[in-house]
This record gives sequence, C-alpha cells and structure tokens, in this order.
Amino acid sequence: MTDVVAVWSVALSDGIHKVQFEHGTTSGKRVIYVDNKEISRKNWMFKLVGREVFSISGTRAVINIDACSGFAYEYQLEVGGKSLEKFVEQRSRTCKVWTPTIEGVGHRIVLEKDSMDVWCDGCVLETAGEFVDDGTETHFELGGHACCIKAVSSGKRREGIVHSLIIDDREVPQTME
Repeated sequence: MTDVVAVWSVALSDGIHKVQFEHGTTSGKRVIYVDNKEISRKNWMFKLVGREVFSISGTRAVINIDACSGFAYEYQLEVGGKSLEKFVEQRSRTCKVWTPTIEGVGHRIVLEKDSMDVWCDGCVLETAGEFVDDGTETHFELGGHACCIKAVSSGKRREGIVHSLIIDDREVPQTME
C-alpha cells in the first residue's frame, strides 16, 4: 500500500469499517481496501479521474476521483448515496450507539431506531419488546447480563423519544460516533 491517498472510517450497525484507497497518478492504478482486505484492483487505467463503486458490508459506496489542479486530485467517499458527512449526520438521527465494558470486555451496541434491531459486536441480537407505562422496553441478554433499551418520550416535541441502555440496573452513557 504505497500509493494510499485517502483513508475513511465508516460506522455501520455491524461495526466501524476502515476504507483505504490507493491511486497511482502515473499508472492510474486504483485499489480499494475495506478493513485492510483488498476488495478491488484496477491496474493501468488511462483515465485518472472517475468513480469506483464497491460495497461496505452490503451498503453501496462510491469513491469519486476529481482533478483539482495540475496533478493534484481530490477524493470523496459516498455511502448509501450520500456524502460521508451527510451519511454520518443521518445515521446519528436513526441509530443510537453505546460502548459498554462488561467483565473487562468492550462491546459496541447499536439500536436501529427505524427497524428496532439491536446489534452487538456485528451481530443482530434476539430481543423481546414490551410496552410499559412510560414507553417501551427492549430486553436482551449479553454474557449473562440483563440488558434493556428504554424508549420514553422526552416531553418536548423537538427532542422526541429518548433511548437509554440499562445493563444490570445501571444506565450506560451513549457514545457519539
């Protein structure tokens, strides 16, 4: 990986993925790595600008290669049809993420608010939902520990529903990605 020109981190429900892009500006070579694994290679491309389409864990991604000035190039990553910045912004509205440590082991728990799927360390968990007096609770188990995601109204129209993760009767602070 001698011609790496761009590196991005993409947070999806199944984990945070590292995307690296090699671009040989004399040969036109283009190589894409996801999580340090080569997924696409094109050698000897005559056109030095353009697009490379690939997938990150089933999500469509595109690297746009544009000339700036002279032999300088600009690289932009699109994920799910949006610029990386817009994708991250949308994801922060549709997903909640927590990174608790249980018995010395770090975990990454993601709630997809649109489907109510709960992911832990890259796998969808078996959950049980129930309505309670002040909202809903989604129950699951993690390493023998009782876990619950509570959804309650904030009482404020602009804030909407507040989600909190509780493990063994202790609230876990949300993580910002």
